[in-house]
Amino acid sequence: MPDRSFLSWPFFEDRHREHAEKLEAWCEKNLPVAHDDVDAACRDLVARLGRDGWLKPSAIDPDDPAPLDVRTLCLARETLARHDGLADFAFAMQGLGTGAISLFGSPEQRQWLKKTRAGQAISAFVLSEPRSGSDVANMDMTAARDGEDYVLSGEKTWISNGGIADVYTVFARTGEAPGAKGISAFIVPADTPGLEVAERLDVVAPHPLARLAFNAVRVPASAMIGKPGEGFRIAMSVLDVFRSTVGAAALGFARRALDESIARTGSRELFGAPLFDLQMVQGHIADMALDVDAAALLVYRAAWTKDSGAPRVTREAAMAKLFATDRAQEVIDKAVQLHGGDGVRKGHIMESLYREIRALRIYEGASDVQKIVIARQTMK
Repeated sequence: MPDRSFLSWPFFEDRHREHAEKLEAWCEKNLPVAHDDVDAACRDLVARLGRDGWLKPSAIDPDDPAPLDVRTLCLARETLARHDGLADFAFAMQGLGTGAISLFGSPEQRQWLKKTRAGQAISAFVLSEPRSGSDVANMDMTAARDGEDYVLSGEKTWISNGGIADVYTVFARTGEAPGAKGISAFIVPADTPGLEVAERLDVVAPHPLARLAFNAVRVPASAMIGKPGEGFRIAMSVLDVFRSTVGAAALGFARRALDESIARTGSRELFGAPLFDLQMVQGHIADMALDVDAAALLVYRAAWTKDSGAPRVTREAAMAKLFATDRAQEVIDKAVQLHGGDGVRKGHIMESLYREIRALRIYEGASDVQKIVIARQTMK
C-alpha cells in the first residue's frame, strides 16, 4: 500500500485529497495498459481519461475560465506515473500542448479546449528544433506574414505526440526583434496542408515522438496566440506552470520504486533472514525515503506557490524539477540493485521505471540548464 500521508500536508485542500483518492481508485482498475502499439495505447488513454473526466484539470474550462490548479496537475501526474508511465505521458501532453491556449488564448481559440479536455482531440507543444533545444531564443523556424495569413517554414524535433496529435501549438520566428523578442505562437491543426511528419523517433521508453517539417504551412493571422513577438514569454509561462509537474511525475516513479523495494526486501530471504535485516539495505531504503519526501516537498511547494497567486515560480519550479528528477534516478537505480537480476529483466516494473525516468532529466529544460536558471534567479 503506497504511503498517502503526504496528502495531509498543508499544501493541499480537501478537494485535492478527494481528487487524488478518486484518481487512485481509477488507476487501480484501469492501469497499466499494454504498450505494444504505443500510438494506439496513447489514443486510447486520452479517450478514456477524457471520457471519465480526468483531463478536465489539464486545461481551463472555456465556459468558466478559472486558473489552472497546479497542485491538481501535480497530484494527477504523480498518481498516474506511479501506475503507468504512458498514462502520465498522455495526461501531461494534453496539458502542455494546450497550455498556451489556456493561459493566453482568445475565446475562439479556447474552443479547442473543449475537445482536449474531453479526450476528443490530442494536443502537442512544438518548441524544440534540431539546432535549438534548451536555447529557445535561438530557433530558426520562421513565420512570415503574407496578407491575412502567416506562412510557417522550418523543422521541429522531439515533439511529443508528433504524428498522432490533432492540434499543435507551434512557436516560430516572426522577426519583430532579434532573439527571444521575435518569436510568436500559433495554433496549427494537424490536417493543415504542408505539415508533414518527417520522422518518427524511437527512445528507450516508447512514447509517440516525431520530427515535423513545415513546408510553407499557411495559417490565418487569427491562429496566433497572443500578440506578435510574445511567443517566448508565452512558452516560458507555460513551462513555469508545467515544469513542476515533471518533478511530480518523477516523484511518482520514485514512490513506485520505493514501494516495490520495501516489498522485495521484506519478502526476499538472504542468509536465512529477510533482505531488509541487512543494515546496508536499510541504509538504501532510508536514502530512498528521504529523497522521495524531499522531492515531494519541493514539488508541492512550487505548485502551492503558483496556486497562491505568484505571477512566476521560475526558481521554485526549476528546483522542483531538478531535484525530483535527479533524485528519482538515484532512487530507481538503488531499487534496481535491490531487485538483483529481476531489476533488469525485460518487462519487470523496475526495468520499466529505469527506462522511464531518464528522459525526465532532459525534457522541459535539462538538469544542467535548471542549475543555470536557479543560479540566475538566486542572484536576483
